[in-house]
Amino acid sequence: MIVSLDEVKTWLRVDFSDDDALLSTLIGAAEQYLENATGVEFDENNHLAKLFCMTLIADWYENREMIGKATDQTRPIIQSILTQLTYSYGGDSDESGAV
Repeated sequence: MIVSLDEVKTWLRVDFSDDDALLSTLIGAAEQYLENATGVEFDENNHLAKLFCMTLIADWYENREMIGKATDQTRPIIQSILTQLTYSYGGDSDESGAV
């Protein structure tokens, strides 16, 4: 696991438990997305992977109607981090650059 539910709730400034199930799903999806995109399985010790997941989760959470697609504001950040993680750890990426 790269990020915990408590870390994500702190990042999002969520202090209630109503969305815990949704946030847990988004955590799993973000971590799987990162592994699928890079071919590398990261853990909680990689700070860049943690930042990638928390940024993607925040974007998905705050823009739920667009789940599965990063917003235009987040896309450059996500793409930059994903590129660094891919090339730094020798994984394979999607050449289209899709996020």
